[in-house]
Amino acid sequence: MDRGHNGKSGIRTGSRSGGRVSSQPTAPRATRRSLCAFVPFVLSFVSFVLGATEARAEIVFFSTGRTLSIKEHRAEDDKLVLSLRSGGEIVCDPLLIDRIVPDEVPYPEPESEKPAVVAVAQAPLPAVKYGDIIEKVSAEQDVPAKLVRAVIQVESAYHERARSPKGAMGLMQLMPATAKQYAVADPYDPASNIEAGVKHLKSLLQHLPVALALAAYNAGEAAVQRFGGIPPYRETQDYVTRILNLASR
Repeated sequence: MDRGHNGKSGIRTGSRSGGRVSSQPTAPRATRRSLCAFVPFVLSFVSFVLGATEARAEIVFFSTGRTLSIKEHRAEDDKLVLSLRSGGEIVCDPLLIDRIVPDEVPYPEPESEKPAVVAVAQAPLPAVKYGDIIEKVSAEQDVPAKLVRAVIQVESAYHERARSPKGAMGLMQLMPATAKQYAVADPYDPASNIEAGVKHLKSLLQHLPVALALAAYNAGEAAVQRFGGIPPYRETQDYVTRILNLASR
């Protein structure tokens, strides 16, 4: 109990000076108790909100001088697996990394999309351009059709006459050497292009994990071998992430 409270009128007695008593009104005890109980609640709520909106992140410093912001990393056998904030993973040799430090800048955690509820069975995949060719060749080569669709979407956006500045041609962006390897007479012919592209992708998948096979399709198998994983090229990293995201839908 507060010794300066007279228990009647809510007046606190003060020091006596000059024969007068100075007084100061105070808040009722019930109000003070409510405020004391409310402050911890507010602090807890603020901590919860801040914790819910900020996501963990790290910065990877490669020995080449490049940096990459990631969600987290983990060790698997003699490799390091880097989880990208946008989704997907990069597997690389630890010797390629100088250090990994916490990223002081908070990043909002993306809201996960809720899957549509299907009453009886999953809805069929939407029809796409050259779907029949993709399904046929994918089945013959034992390569997932979803993966082939994703590669075509990222490589050429289904434009059969697409040509890159480096000379890649057609739907699956065959380089001249690849087209020659698979005896493609017309790399802009959809059927020939898809058949050669799927065969080339299969050859990579036969001895590489999916992510590394995609990286090799984009940057060349020599680059994957040289870096011991997905090369630290922004284009290749984004390429692999986009295809994996599309193929998983």
